[in-house]
Amino acid sequence: RHLTLIAPISRSGHKAGMAEFQEKLRLQHETSMHKELEKLLTTAKGAEQEISKKDFEGFKNLFHRFLQVKGPSVKWDKIHKPPEDLIHPYDKIKAQGLPDSVAASLNKLVVVKLNGGLGTSMGCKGPKSVISVRNENTFLDLTVHQIEHLNKTFNVDVPLVLMNSFNTDEDTKKILQKYTHHRVHIHTFNQSRYPRINKESLLPVAKDLGMHGDHADAWYPPGHGDIYASFYNSGLLDQLIAAGKEYIFVSNIDNLGATVDLFILNHLMTQPKDKRCEFIMEVTDKTRADVKGGTLIQYDDKLRLLEIAQVPKAHVDEFKSVTKFKIFNTNNLWISLAAIKRLHEKNTMDMEIIVNPKTLDGGLNVIQLETAVGAAIKAFDNALGVNVPRSRFLPVKTSSDLLLVMSNLYSLDAGSLTMSKKREFPSTPHVKLGSSFTKVHDFLTRFESIPDMLELDHLTVSGDVTFGKNVSLKGTVIIIANHGDRIDIPAGAVLENKIVSGNLRILDH
Repeated sequence: RHLTLIAPISRSGHKAGMAEFQEKLRLQHETSMHKELEKLLTTAKGAEQEISKKDFEGFKNLFHRFLQVKGPSVKWDKIHKPPEDLIHPYDKIKAQGLPDSVAASLNKLVVVKLNGGLGTSMGCKGPKSVISVRNENTFLDLTVHQIEHLNKTFNVDVPLVLMNSFNTDEDTKKILQKYTHHRVHIHTFNQSRYPRINKESLLPVAKDLGMHGDHADAWYPPGHGDIYASFYNSGLLDQLIAAGKEYIFVSNIDNLGATVDLFILNHLMTQPKDKRCEFIMEVTDKTRADVKGGTLIQYDDKLRLLEIAQVPKAHVDEFKSVTKFKIFNTNNLWISLAAIKRLHEKNTMDMEIIVNPKTLDGGLNVIQLETAVGAAIKAFDNALGVNVPRSRFLPVKTSSDLLLVMSNLYSLDAGSLTMSKKREFPSTPHVKLGSSFTKVHDFLTRFESIPDMLELDHLTVSGDVTFGKNVSLKGTVIIIANHGDRIDIPAGAVLENKIVSGNLRILDH
């Protein structure tokens, strides 16, 4: 028998060996990915190949950074509350008033709506922006009415730009024909199209650039942080700068509170020349319903957006605390066009990567790499937060949200929803509708008319429940139909601080 002596490896030697191994592995993954992308490009011709080439450049950059990431992107002990002079209160901005003419400022503005999402979560086909939300008006209708009203009132030309995705582009362009005679110039550009990555092999799922049949779920639009690259690549950014435009106001198309605010615009335009603000993020006070929303922090002497995905697990509860992090990002953003051009050309946006795991219909586990538009705030000069009223954050993500905006809590004026003066409290009621209401079609069939909700604080509805005409809901109302039961709330019923359960076809009230 022979004894073989093995010299012990020092800890530093072990670390160096591991680092070298990991670097080789990273290079291997990167080389394999690049080869696969080249293969995919050979399946395309002409314009499609050119577009895909630009998209793939962005994807390669993201994938390279993804492979480099080691651990959380923030060190918790370096996080500080933003200085007060960087979060401006809306009331103070409003108190400054407006100049005699706001036309000059408006003529430098472009409204951009993020229009890449489908209505699938609400049981609808096609772009989410074409769901009817108020008096037969869709999200898109309301947006066009708002901007047309601005253009007519102040005799200006504020264009509307829609950032579509490959999911929404074709349908949206057909719908836009109906606005031909409206006083608003509408432009569109497409988000990039990135390949989904097999979680095990870290290679693209797609076998060619096709989008149909088996290949439909091989691609994804990479989050709204892609706006900077795709806006630039479309040529529209340069076109708008050449036309004298200076700022864009960006928001989600399903946020009905995100209208052009003249006071914020004026505040932006009147910043000192040597401290010209390139980015404003509208934030609003957190409630317990917003604990997962991204917040603004001070980090390395810069304003920075902190998302829950970036928070180390040990600090998630602290992040959700309403006392430590009091504000959250509404995703209403005011951004300098010239700054977007400069930062994109220098490749210095550096947005944190969001790794979004998905399981495809066949059971394959994939990841998609995304970025968020607000995460670029740290790259812009003299960025500010503005703490706005909650009314500027009115997203419609579910049928519960839809019930609120369709009700008499709001009045509609020139495409803008405003809280009714008859409502005694500034906050909206807390509404929770069960799974029988998830799809818009089912939701609409369960209400003969939308109830009076002016005095409502809280509504929970679960199970097979329908509402007759002219129902009035006040205080706290809980309606629960157990499995197999049904509850019909009759026409004209007034429910005030009531719990209704069981199987009721005629309610005793």
